[in-house]
Amino acid sequence: MIRTLTGLQFASEFCLRPQQFAWFLGAGASASAGIPTGYAMIQDFKKRLFCQLSGVSPREVDANDPLWIDRINLYFSTRSVLPTPDDPTEYAAAFEAVYPTPEARRSYIEDAIRKGTPSFCHRVLASLLTTRRVPCVFTTNFDQLVETATTVTDQLMPPEKRVHMTVAAIDNADRAALCLRESRWPLLAKLHGDFQSVELKNTEGELKEQDTKLRRVLTTTCTQFGLVVVGYSGRDTSVMEALTEALAHPNALPGGIFWITRSAQSILPAVTELLEAAIEAGISASIVESPTFDELAGDIIDSIDLPPELSTHVQESRPEQILKETPLPTQERRKFPVLQCSAVPLLSIPTSARRIEVNGTVSTVRAREMVRDAEVDAVVASNGHYIAAFGADNDLLRAFSPVGGRLSGTIELHPAKDSWALGLVYDALTKAVSRNQPLRPRLRRKGHSIVVERGSRKDSKERVAWRNARLSDLKKAYSAALTGKAQEHGYPFSEGIQLRLEQSAGRWWCVFDPFTDVQLPHLERKENRTDDESVNYSASSQRVNPVSDWQRERWARRYNPVWSRIISAWANLLTGENGGTVNAIGLPEGTGQDAEFQLSSVTAWSRPSHDHDYFLRGGK
Repeated sequence: MIRTLTGLQFASEFCLRPQQFAWFLGAGASASAGIPTGYAMIQDFKKRLFCQLSGVSPREVDANDPLWIDRINLYFSTRSVLPTPDDPTEYAAAFEAVYPTPEARRSYIEDAIRKGTPSFCHRVLASLLTTRRVPCVFTTNFDQLVETATTVTDQLMPPEKRVHMTVAAIDNADRAALCLRESRWPLLAKLHGDFQSVELKNTEGELKEQDTKLRRVLTTTCTQFGLVVVGYSGRDTSVMEALTEALAHPNALPGGIFWITRSAQSILPAVTELLEAAIEAGISASIVESPTFDELAGDIIDSIDLPPELSTHVQESRPEQILKETPLPTQERRKFPVLQCSAVPLLSIPTSARRIEVNGTVSTVRAREMVRDAEVDAVVASNGHYIAAFGADNDLLRAFSPVGGRLSGTIELHPAKDSWALGLVYDALTKAVSRNQPLRPRLRRKGHSIVVERGSRKDSKERVAWRNARLSDLKKAYSAALTGKAQEHGYPFSEGIQLRLEQSAGRWWCVFDPFTDVQLPHLERKENRTDDESVNYSASSQRVNPVSDWQRERWARRYNPVWSRIISAWANLLTGENGGTVNAIGLPEGTGQDAEFQLSSVTAWSRPSHDHDYFLRGGK
């Protein structure tokens, strides 16, 4: 099973034995230094190509505007010019389409590289190199941020303690081979070349064949050290093949492999395959969730000691803390103005679930499939060794009988520290607040949501009356129909909320964000959807949304008073008809383990801050 760690957890493990790890840096590692990421470059290439083919002036196009992104993607979706969005070959194909010659591509890269300045994370990595805590760094980047930062940290140390790092690119790969052969660390190997190299690897054809010598250095290094991968998406087939090839060597990656990413849900299938192959080979593989390389570097520098000269140098560039502790008010304040938050406190959540032992290993995805195939109403999650579940005992035994499922008491849930437990409680909460309500739950890998039930002509008069009664306050709050068809398009829509389970201020919260859900039947199903094909198109969505203007206009005139009514109506609806107590399954007592939640209908409110003269203009 692939572990998922936080940045702090990774730093604790890494700092015990930093010399046992090589580093691999992708484009994302240079983002904070002011150099465009691979995704940003893709958007720029597609903008330039769109303008060339459509005749639109580049001055009129903002490649960072979600509306323009939708229009550009829609334009290319009807033509076979580029691969589909998020395709691993998209970067290379777009780069070559806009700049067909190596000279033009080199000029573009050189212009982008000159914008960069070593940031906090580069100072931290350079300090680790100068103190010989990191033996070698591999990178697909063309910039000189690591060598520039290391030159500075070297000069801060006495002459006898300077490391004079060796830098090797595709046009001087023999240097890397010599360092590996004679253990002359530290080494920086630039797999795709330096921006001053005669040869650069950018296009699909170039990226398919990695330089033989550097590839051998990479695979051989992986037999001596573990590997930390930062800011790299796994798009280069040649690099991923080299890493996969390294797994076949005896004693490969003795320190394991740590793949740093913003979210475990965002990694490409090729990365998942590599990590799973590593585990099959008996190698420890972990995903580390850290929003940026700077934040990861901060976690590391807090857990390791540096010489005073380097410590001062690093801390000088440390970004200021954005989130800070705010003391509670100690004197009485005026009541208004305050902001109402779309979150209700969870007064209680499940603390245990049924434990089911099985033969072998069953993943969470497979466990859900088995429950669905058996037509069992249950919520399940796997931690790799056993399955935690909410549901009727007999139903659970029937669902997991193919893998020898057997009841084994209960298991305590700690969602604050166990990701599988957090997912189990999150799934159960979504089902619980929509159960016995005119609402439909939508469970997705990227986040759950609930939408208003559209109803059917076959519904009895009693059910129609019940649904109208339950939704009456919500309908008054919106002052519009909760379901229907989008004007000029005819696609069915339903009002709904996106749900999140969050811990803040020492308690758990059910956070909800209202949105309008539109069903687009012509889209292919993705993410193993189990209901219908409706899609929530947010502002950051990369799919083309034909009703985005209609959705935007629907919400444009809903100002604060309307929003306040909508939030209050949803908060009252989520608490159900039993005083805020909701259950995910609704089991008779003694038949199994249910997930029970106690919700408050009183939403969270911001603390007023009235020390400013503006708030005191009328006196206390």
